[in-house]
Amino acid sequence: MPRESIAPTKSNLIRIKEQLSTAREGYDLLEQKREILVMELMQHVEQVKLLERDMDAQVALAYPALKRMLVVVGRERADRLTRNIRYQFDLREKKTIAAGMSLPSLEIRLPEAELQFSLVNSFAECDETVLEFFKLLKILTELAAVRTITWRLAREVRKTQRRVNALEKMVIPTAKETKVYIESALEERERDAFFTSKLLKRKAGKE
Repeated sequence: MPRESIAPTKSNLIRIKEQLSTAREGYDLLEQKREILVMELMQHVEQVKLLERDMDAQVALAYPALKRMLVVVGRERADRLTRNIRYQFDLREKKTIAAGMSLPSLEIRLPEAELQFSLVNSFAECDETVLEFFKLLKILTELAAVRTITWRLAREVRKTQRRVNALEKMVIPTAKETKVYIESALEERERDAFFTSKLLKRKAGKE
């Protein structure tokens, strides 16, 4: 592992020791953060799986209801009945707290399903189809919100992991190598100074 190209001085040794201590503390904190993020991510992944299962189950109810309605009512009449139906959906961004972080997510407010057809101009299959698809839409909006948070958490895990790897594989080893180099150089300098001092004393004693 390469070391920093700096002069082996005591001031640089103090600086490197401080840098190494800070890097180790940062590594420990980032490792803890990564573990918390991974746990939170796994919980959201499980939520996604459950919602996807609910979605599949609701799809299995909604589309057969639609097919039954089209058979009973007819495609053209169903088209005429639905032309004047309008729903307003409130879609907005919201902040969600996950793993101690404020993450952007989605909030979708659905209107109430309105059963607008009477017995005179409609069939029960129309109302059943509306209700089944509203249930499906509710699941889909929840799934979109959870998936958004899951994606953000996964991105944060990758970002944190890169920082952990940088500290573990580059910053800390480089600081350690630099510290060892400076300490060795200073020790060697002290030994040279010690032997030089002894030689000078011997010479002075002989004179």
